[in-house]
Formats: sequence, structure tokens, C-alpha cells
Amino acid sequence: MFRIHVERVLGKDIETVFEAIADHGRYDRFPGVSRSVLLEEGKDEKNGTGALRLIGAGRLELTERITRFERPNRMDYRIEKSSPFPVQHTKGEIVLQPEGEQTRVVWISEGAVQVPLLGRLMDRMAERSFSKAFSSLLKAIERL
Repeated sequence: MFRIHVERVLGKDIETVFEAIADHGRYDRFPGVSRSVLLEEGKDEKNGTGALRLIGAGRLELTERITRFERPNRMDYRIEKSSPFPVQHTKGEIVLQPEGEQTRVVWISEGAVQVPLLGRLMDRMAERSFSKAFSSLLKAIERL
């Protein structure tokens, strides 16, 4: 099982940070993201609850459903489909809290790579690579 926890304080206001995180169709502006498509709009808001997005990073593609959307404090998601290997995703949450004119972001993702014999090794690899990717994305938001 992989457990990813990235926490960072960004020198941007909470509305700006939330908007950047919630803009599913523009993730390809972030380092390492090669493809970003909003496949289905959300129920109450384009990028809100129910929205389905496709995020690609090289050969890796993740199709994610937004399961909770509370502007500007929280967005939860679930990986519904992944390739080239299957992932059982049990938790995906991004929580934002204002700290003066800055914003604390806590990004948690948990699950397991579903590959016989290699799953545990791939979980450890996923922890390292996704932690780095989430941190990189947050740093890029701070530079916007």
C-alpha cells in the first residue's frame, strides 16, 4: 500500500491556490504533466463534484473522479482507472487552510498498485514519485 502525504505553505491566497488545483483541464501547465483533459463536467460546477479528469505523465494515465468539492477549502478525488498498471485508490484529498495571506496545503493519497509480486515495490516507487510530483505541482502554483 502506498501512503503519500505532502504538506506545504504557499505564498498565495487560498482562492488562487484552490483555483489552480481545481482547474483540471490545465494541469498540463505543471512540470511532469503531459496531458490534462476534463472528460466530464461536475454537477454544480464545471470542475466540482462528479467531474472526471484524465491526467497523463509520460506513459502513466490516471482517470480521476472528483468526489468532494468545497470551495476554497477541500477537494477529494478517486482514481477510477489507471494505466499502464491498475491502482486501487482508497483516499485522495487536498485540504487548504488560510494562514494570513498564505495557504497551507495538505495533499494525501493512499492506495495500492495491483500488480502481482511487484505491487509492494511499485507502491514504494509510487510514494516517491507522487510525493515529488505533488510537491513540484505546489511549487509551480506558488510561481503562478
